[in-house]
Amino acid sequence: MKQISPAAINCLKEALTSAYWYKSDLRSFLTGCLSDASLLSRLNWDDYKRNIVGNLVGFMVRNEQEYQGDLLRLMSETARISDFSHLEKLEDGRSKAQEARRAVEALRNQVSAHEEIAEAQREAEAKREEAREERLRRKEVQERLEAIKQEYYRLLSLSPQKRGYALEKLMYAVFEVFDLDPKASFRIEGEQIDGSFSFEGTDYLFEAKWEDKPTERGSLDKFDGVIRRKLENTLGLFLSINGYSEDGVKAYSGGRPLMILMDGADLMAVLEGRIDLVTLLLRKRRHASQTGNIFLRIHELLGG
Repeated sequence: MKQISPAAINCLKEALTSAYWYKSDLRSFLTGCLSDASLLSRLNWDDYKRNIVGNLVGFMVRNEQEYQGDLLRLMSETARISDFSHLEKLEDGRSKAQEARRAVEALRNQVSAHEEIAEAQREAEAKREEAREERLRRKEVQERLEAIKQEYYRLLSLSPQKRGYALEKLMYAVFEVFDLDPKASFRIEGEQIDGSFSFEGTDYLFEAKWEDKPTERGSLDKFDGVIRRKLENTLGLFLSINGYSEDGVKAYSGGRPLMILMDGADLMAVLEGRIDLVTLLLRKRRHASQTGNIFLRIHELLGG
């Protein structure tokens, strides 16, 4: 196996250290890039940011046989960072932003130089994607998704209140199909949570709404507050069948995204087998980590 050069590793460390000033933002970005989020739990987040980055990247390099794919993905996603406005708001922000741009540009040159390794990794990812699609094509999965889709159509005739409750149960079934270890709705300290599931080492709280209008910002505010009161490695998935108000999406796009959004078009694409739920969540999460936009629409995702 051809290894990533020490020069590229050094550029990655510098870019990660300078691109995010706050450790919480750095952790959110890393969570979106790494396939094994448990890597982050082995780090001392009370340490200096440079040491945190050095320890993480150093561990992955020492175990490159296992983590080369994550290293290449981390290099690629970091090299794509182009918005440094969050740094410009800090004291001496212009200098911090310039330093980050130089570091990311240096890493970008290294990514180009490692195209051969990256191509091999893309081929490996393509094979994994093909295997996922093959599982989706299996008769059992197709039949189960078709049954769930017919149940979804039946819900159209229900009142909004009954529809919302039934949607929670329907999504529990969808999470089961894709092995996301779902848990039913529960109540903690007076907060009603529609459910939760696990995805690539990260716990997600789940909220679903099926009203006759787009979900307003207030519902997202409430959900964000619930997420922030949980463990730091907790994120959220909000499903609103009829979409979201523009101000709500804008309010939570940028900075450190703690939730990603789905709408009815996303759900229908999953139920129709045009994309599997795991791929949908992975692409939405990576897009949010890279751009801050928490609502990547299905037509943008599929290029339609």
